[in-house]
Order: sequence, then structure tokens, then C-alpha cells
Amino acid sequence: MKKTVNLTKQGKLDLEEELKTLVARRPQIAERLQTARSFGDLSENQEYTDARAEQKTVENRIAEIEGILKSAKIIRNTSHDKISMGATVTVTLAGKRHTYSIVGPVEADPLNGRISDVSPIGQALMGKKVGDTYALPNGNKGKIVSIE
Repeated sequence: MKKTVNLTKQGKLDLEEELKTLVARRPQIAERLQTARSFGDLSENQEYTDARAEQKTVENRIAEIEGILKSAKIIRNTSHDKISMGATVTVTLAGKRHTYSIVGPVEADPLNGRISDVSPIGQALMGKKVGDTYALPNGNKGKIVSIE
């Protein structure tokens, strides 16, 4: 059974752009490999080893992105009443306001305010409404200010 990956529309666009960039790097890597091969003995050729490592990394990421895109389901926040995937939420926590976008694990980037629905904060927020309080596993409590 194929696993569905939840993505926002922007997350899908970002992955498609990353895929294009990685595919465009293939000829450059092939050229590096060809140049490194011309240096002779491959067993002690660091340029060749580095180019092969880069090629492996790029090809693995290309395969990963293609797999994600094939099983992607675009999510949208259809309700501004309750927090669900795709929502942008403003909360208070420890006296400070924070704004988070609730996304799937593939798109999560906590340092940029994109939290996964399966993260501790995401789980604490899912299903809540404006004015509701929430509690994090560490005992901190906050309040929902707005949902977009």
C-alpha cells in the first residue's frame, strides 16, 4: 500500500524546484567524474571519490523527491475555526507571540515557523480553536490567538 505524503501547495512547488535544480547538476557531476577519471588510478583519486559521493547524494535526493511527489496529497486549511494541516496559527507561549504554519513532516522547518502536525507542538495545537489553551509535553501552556 502506497503511503500518502501530505504537502502544502507551496511545499510541492518547493520540492519541484529543488528537483529541477538537482537534475540540472547531473551534467556538471558527470563532467567532474570524467575529468577525475583522466587523472589515472581511481583507488587513490580524491577528486573521483568526491565526485562519486556528490553523485550519490544528488541521485538519492532526486529519488526521494520523486517518491514524495508521486505520493503527495495537497492539503489546504478548509476551516478557519479549528487548527488543521495547512493552517497558519498565532499563539502565545511564555508571554510571547509565535506564528506557525502546520505542515506535514516532509515540509517541517521549525526554525522558520513550519511545524509538523506530528511534532509535540503540532499535536498540542491540532483541533484547537481560537481562545483555547494548549499544553506542551514539557508542561508549558499557551493560548490560541488566531487561525488563518
